[in-house]
Amino acid sequence: MKEPVLVLNANFEPINICNTRRAIGLILSGKAAMVVNGRGNIRAISQVFPKPSVIRLEDMIRRPRPRVKLTRREVFRRDNYTCQYCGRRDNNLTVDHVLPRHMGGEHIWTNVVAACAGCNHRKGGRKPEDAHMRLNHPPNEPPANAAYIFGRHLNEYGEWEPYINGW
Repeated sequence: MKEPVLVLNANFEPINICNTRRAIGLILSGKAAMVVNGRGNIRAISQVFPKPSVIRLEDMIRRPRPRVKLTRREVFRRDNYTCQYCGRRDNNLTVDHVLPRHMGGEHIWTNVVAACAGCNHRKGGRKPEDAHMRLNHPPNEPPANAAYIFGRHLNEYGEWEPYINGW
């Protein structure tokens, strides 16, 4: 009952991921309809319910364009879990401010990168030029499209692909 279910708006735009229990509740209340049943059935005492994989809301939900939240995990994901100074893939990454905060650098997408502990220590509280270091890729805000936001689930839930691509 805790498996993820892709929630589509009335125009088939992917807007959220909820669990199976919430999806069945939306279907039974008439607020959503099942689009894809790729997971079999749930048996109750007197009824059998299909286990949804993708549902579509009956009414259009108006919402602002999504933005990717600036978190450690998203910085690492944007930088492909790679140090942006030496290029080493590491599980022990840190978040580095390109222009240090004590020098007026802000905590924004264009000023934070993933760095290994060694490079972050070597750079210290200096600018990359002062530490004789160079960024492999300039930092930027990741796209807030459905492929980036929900794409990490595509390996496990391939039936979502037609609804995610193109948004």
